[in-house]
Amino acid sequence: MNIKDNIPNLLTASRIITLPLFIVLFFFPQEGVRWAILTIYILACITDYFDGYFARRYSNPSTLGTFLDPIADKLLVATLLLLLVAHDKMSVFSSIAAIIILCREILISGLREFLSDGKTSIPVSQLAKWKTTLQMSALGILIVADIIGIWLQVIGELCLWAAAIITLYTGYQYVAQSWEDELKTKL
Repeated sequence: MNIKDNIPNLLTASRIITLPLFIVLFFFPQEGVRWAILTIYILACITDYFDGYFARRYSNPSTLGTFLDPIADKLLVATLLLLLVAHDKMSVFSSIAAIIILCREILISGLREFLSDGKTSIPVSQLAKWKTTLQMSALGILIVADIIGIWLQVIGELCLWAAAIITLYTGYQYVAQSWEDELKTKL
């Protein structure tokens, strides 16, 4: 196996490897550190795009990559949501949006595991991709919002709530579709 076959998996693994760095850096309140966290987060988001791009480009989606990519994504989102809540970087009200997002991610992960027999799959919808974009934007904004101003905090929290609402809807869609597909295979 050559290097181009490993690029997607290396990019995915890099997202997981950065998680302890996020955790440590969040304990340093200096503005420069927060900008460093945002920079690392943006690079992690870019790797999320490019791991899929390279896997498709080289027509080589690996079993490891297919397994690891959603885990890396969920770990990144969950870690940042928890850090933002723990360090009071969002309002208590917006913590509810964070809980909605985390619960949906756990539900869909469990559903994917339940359906892993191969008969039923849960393809990612276009709306779910928009949710991810909103969610990633919200998290990036919230990392530095309190440094810049209340207006950015409001934008970040509105984006997080929009992602949470879409999360509820796409979560419902996934559960309903998989339930229907599972019933069809049983009949």
